[in-house]
Amino acid sequence: MNSKLSTLAFLRQQLDGSLPADATTEMRYPTAISKLLGFRITDIDVGYAQVELDADAAIHGNQQGTVHGGMLCELADATIGTAHSTAIAEGETFASIDLRISFFRPVWRSVLTATARQVQHGKTLTHYECKIIRDDGKPVALATSTVMTLRGDAANGR
Repeated sequence: MNSKLSTLAFLRQQLDGSLPADATTEMRYPTAISKLLGFRITDIDVGYAQVELDADAAIHGNQQGTVHGGMLCELADATIGTAHSTAIAEGETFASIDLRISFFRPVWRSVLTATARQVQHGKTLTHYECKIIRDDGKPVALATSTVMTLRGDAANGR
């Protein structure tokens, strides 16, 4: 018997190890990009997500020898998307329509923790803030994003 769960219930059970093998949800978790890049969801709630990455410039590096800013953008976007997937109703989906990021310091090798929270949740547009910190507790980047919730025909096939 297949058990279909809300995204929040699915992710909570995945985190605590109680997810039934046949459980499904509307969203795809883990996502393909998260598997490829090694992202791990470590905490989840409505409109909130925390995601970790073992960042290493030898794998994720730019021409200066530090972790590429695009990797930090992807980490922020994935964390914000995960947070938003817990805050929408069944049959709804979403699209990021804006992402801005400020970089504070470089990363060579560190476990990075990205934490996304809703700043304002609206019927169609929701604003998020995502902080990324290194394993020494120092901030690496701060991202803000606007996410559009899609319904009806706009949500079909997404």
